[in-house]
Amino acid sequence: MEIKHKTDEKKGYFFIEKDGEKKAEMVYSKAGESLFIIEHTEVDDSLRGEGAGKKMVIKAVELARKEGKKIMPLCPFAKSVFDRNEEIRDVLK
Repeated sequence: MEIKHKTDEKKGYFFIEKDGEKKAEMVYSKAGESLFIIEHTEVDDSLRGEGAGKKMVIKAVELARKEGKKIMPLCPFAKSVFDRNEEIRDVLK
């Protein structure tokens, strides 16, 4: 499962395509130079049970670590991933 990433000056998103269609997306906004705010995560039923949502959160964690940033998960799903996985909380704001 390939997770793609696009970003601009204010927002970004991680997404998964299947058969040429976007099937999962996690949207974040940039808050200053040091913070990402995960706003929304959506996964199509066709990917349920494959861990697609968690994998997108992990990609965001990897990006935050690489760029020296923190993540604030306003999205309930993303927050639940942080709550269940202590090893990624180093980037939690």
